[in-house]
Amino acid sequence: FYGMSTFEGPMLSLKSVNALSHYTDWTIGHVHSGALGWVAMITIGSFYHMVPRIWGKALYSTKLVFVHFWLATIGIVLYIVALWVAGIGQGLMLRAFDEYGNLAYTFIETVSFMHIPYVVRALGGAIFLAGFVLMAYNLLRTITAGATVAERQRATAAATAS
Repeated sequence: FYGMSTFEGPMLSLKSVNALSHYTDWTIGHVHSGALGWVAMITIGSFYHMVPRIWGKALYSTKLVFVHFWLATIGIVLYIVALWVAGIGQGLMLRAFDEYGNLAYTFIETVSFMHIPYVVRALGGAIFLAGFVLMAYNLLRTITAGATVAERQRATAAATAS
């Protein structure tokens, strides 16, 4: 996501591309690809790394981490692609003129066009949020119910010795 967002930023600064993307949801999608795809994913990884170490406990479930990763990734992709589609369509509609020089589409027509991408965006956001709820559960169980690393090592050693 970082590489994609870093490539997209300079591309959006090109005059011809900026003429299409400016004041549209494409720019919002670009910002969210960096914010959700890079910053949020790094923050999520930091939580999964630090919480077990701070409390001295093993992570409750690595399977939940795996599910969370895929929920977050799928949610982000749906969210960003929906904004790109909405923004490009919005930009094309706002640049279209009829033979008299008037806008070819009314403002409400652009809003109507964006309904389906916004539903997909909401779905992506809900999936991303579900991943965060899963992370909160996993980390809470790690803190409250998980055995300490030393306890797990002793139990493993005792089970192996017998």
